[in-house]
Amino acid sequence: MRVVFFGTGDIAIPSFRWLLDAPGIEVIALVTQPDKPVGRHQEVQPPEIKKLALAHGVRVLQPMKMRAPEAVAEIQALGAELIVVMAYGQILPKGVLDAATLACLNLHASLLPRWRGAAPIQAAIEAGDEKTGVAVMFMDEGLDTGDVLLMREIAIAPDETGGTLHDRLADLAPHALADAVALVREGRAPRTPQPAEGVTHVGKLTREHGQLDFSAGREVVARKVRAMTPWPAASTMLSGKRLKIFAATPLAEPVLGAGALQAREDGLLIGTGDGCVLVGDVQLEGKKRMSAREFLRGHAITDGGIAN
Repeated sequence: MRVVFFGTGDIAIPSFRWLLDAPGIEVIALVTQPDKPVGRHQEVQPPEIKKLALAHGVRVLQPMKMRAPEAVAEIQALGAELIVVMAYGQILPKGVLDAATLACLNLHASLLPRWRGAAPIQAAIEAGDEKTGVAVMFMDEGLDTGDVLLMREIAIAPDETGGTLHDRLADLAPHALADAVALVREGRAPRTPQPAEGVTHVGKLTREHGQLDFSAGREVVARKVRAMTPWPAASTMLSGKRLKIFAATPLAEPVLGAGALQAREDGLLIGTGDGCVLVGDVQLEGKKRMSAREFLRGHAITDGGIAN
């Protein structure tokens, strides 16, 4: 089976690796986003998945715009039997969706139709969902609206962060893909339309999504901190500088005013709408990440001061 894989994010790497190693599958091309500047020095770096492809002698395509006629024509000329997409980062036009003779499949990190869109992992944690998973769907021109082939489910742990759930779903995805490919090969892949009920959407994650609102309940604040860890990181302003917060334990007592600060031996308390959170690791703008206790040794906090 001749396969073209579309993917850019690290969550896609285990599924791409499975295709590279699977018997009877020839990965004829990887389509990924163009190299981009990263880090403090803004050095241009390729996506990690591109490095993996090149190490295996797989052709790499990096169109600036997948909708461009020449990009579509290049995909159509590959002669793929199967297209697999995961965390690619661009909408695929109909000419690409129809380029595979068997199917164009998308792996999405949620239990559809809940959390269609770009940041389903963080959305599930922030909303307090008890479970999530990986959906394999037949792609159409909508945003995560295609018929579902199968879904694989996992529970969201009480201490789950955006980072840990990302990695668990990345590991789950190849198992879902293996089952889906087998069904496609055998000509018995089911197509289940997504229900109209229960549809939710989430947009692309930005740094602004990490801004904390301490007037919310303590559980809401704590979930947001976990959801946004490690990126973009939950944050608040303290003495005119941004303070990133990477861990927060909800406490019913003491009851502090929303955003009020209290230094303790075991860390930093910040008041919420119905109690407080005990803050763990933090990073002040321009400084390195450290524990809240380390932070308090170098920064005097006036009890009752406000984070905003």
